[in-house]
Formats: sequence, C-alpha cells, structure tokens
Amino acid sequence: MTELKFEELLEAGCHFGHLKRKWNPKMAPYIFKEHNGIHVIDLQKTIAKADEAASALKQIAKSGKKVLFVATKKQAKDIVAEMAKSVDMPFVTERWPGGMLTNFATIRKAVKKMNNLDQLMHDKDFNNISKRERLQVQRERAKLDKNLGSIADLTRLPSALFVIDINKEHIAVAEARRLNIPTFALVDTNCNPDLIDFPIPANDDASKSIAAILKHMTEAIQEGLNERMLDKDAQNNEEKDDNQAEEAPVEKKTRPRRPRNDAPKAKEEEPTAE
Repeated sequence: MTELKFEELLEAGCHFGHLKRKWNPKMAPYIFKEHNGIHVIDLQKTIAKADEAASALKQIAKSGKKVLFVATKKQAKDIVAEMAKSVDMPFVTERWPGGMLTNFATIRKAVKKMNNLDQLMHDKDFNNISKRERLQVQRERAKLDKNLGSIADLTRLPSALFVIDINKEHIAVAEARRLNIPTFALVDTNCNPDLIDFPIPANDDASKSIAAILKHMTEAIQEGLNERMLDKDAQNNEEKDDNQAEEAPVEKKTRPRRPRNDAPKAKEEEPTAE
C-alpha cells in the first residue's frame, strides 16, 4: 500500500471545500483556512484520517468480509464501479434501493428473481413464447440488472459501507447507522462528520479527488485480501503436513534375536535319594 502524498492530494484538488455560507460548523477541525469565500481543507488531517480508514478496511478485507461502495453522483459512479470491481467488492452506483440494508431479505428475493429470469432466457423453450412476452422478460431483467446486478454476489449484509457524498446518500448512511454497520466516507465542508465512523475530509465533488482517495482505499483492501490468501495457503500446508504425518506407517520395534550359543541351559536334574 503506497503512502498518500501531500503533493498528490494538492494536485487532485482534495483541499477545495464549499463556499463559507454552505459549511457545516462540525467540519471546523478539518478546515485549514478560508480563501476568497471558500474553505480550504487541511490535507495533513486528510492524510491522517485516510491512513486510519485504510488500516480498518484492510483488516475487514483480511477477515473475508465485504465492503459496499455507494456513489450515485455523476462524477463518482464510474470511478467507484471500476475500483470496486478491481477488488471484487459490491457497489451501488445507480439508485439506492430504499431498505436495501434494513430490509435485506426483500432485496435478496429480487436478486433471486433476476437469476430465475436468467435461467428462463437461456432455456430452449424461451423462443417458443410470444415476442411480446419475451420483450417483457428482457426489459424486466435489464431493469433488475441495472439496479441490483452489482450486488448479486452479496449474500449477506456488508461489514462496512464506503460512501461518496453523505448528504446525497443520507438514506444509505441512516440504514447503516441503524444496523451498526461501520461507515467510511469522503466528507466535504458541507457535511456532518459525526455521522460517519471513519470520515476522510476531502473534496467529494471533483473526480480526481475521489479517484486519489479511492485508490488508496482499494490498495489497502487488496493488501488485506493478499494476506488472507497467504494465511490460507500456510494453513492448508500445515494441515497437509499433519495429515501426512498421521498417515505415515509406524515402524514396529522388534526385539533382537538371541544368538544360538546364548541359548538357555537345560536345568540340571536334582539328585534323588538312594
């Protein structure tokens, strides 16, 4: 995992906040100064908070758990989708389906329905039904795939949420807080950092800023996944060695044979009384 550099964040525009009149007073500890009516974020604190979040994400990935990435704003959705795919994590970039976490069983039913439609479309009898019915099935499948395709492999609740723009994704944040799911997020100067467990103060509107932070997070996740794989390999090798040791034949200890000249002498006959 590469370290975040001050110059890199500065070049990506991570320090640009919102206008002073739009700020949230709870972001005061992360603001460096005001310049031309715009707040400037303290990048030193951004680096410290990003490293803290990356360490936590690494441990989550190492334990084999999933992190759900959420970003539906235009400048973030493509970046989030690409980076989440690179570490095999689920993501939501279209529309947050209300109750996705708090009513997870219903979402799983919709995913199951999507899988059933897949089986129907690949069935040899699918072409025998009317053209109108085929179009209806294909449209329903496309709609489900657009909203739920990226979370099809999410069989249980995620262990963490990573959110871009918590004001826009307030429903997702509220559901995660209700279920005590840890939240990670980019928080701009117009956000409330108290709503997030691991806030990262940074510009959440510029695509370069989002990409710079997300790259650091996904590298940490990938490192955690690699360590998990190494631990599994080491454990498998240990079990293999133990099994081989148990299956190895045990050598029987044989007593050494006595030489013939050491054969026990016959008992002498006791003298009989005359």
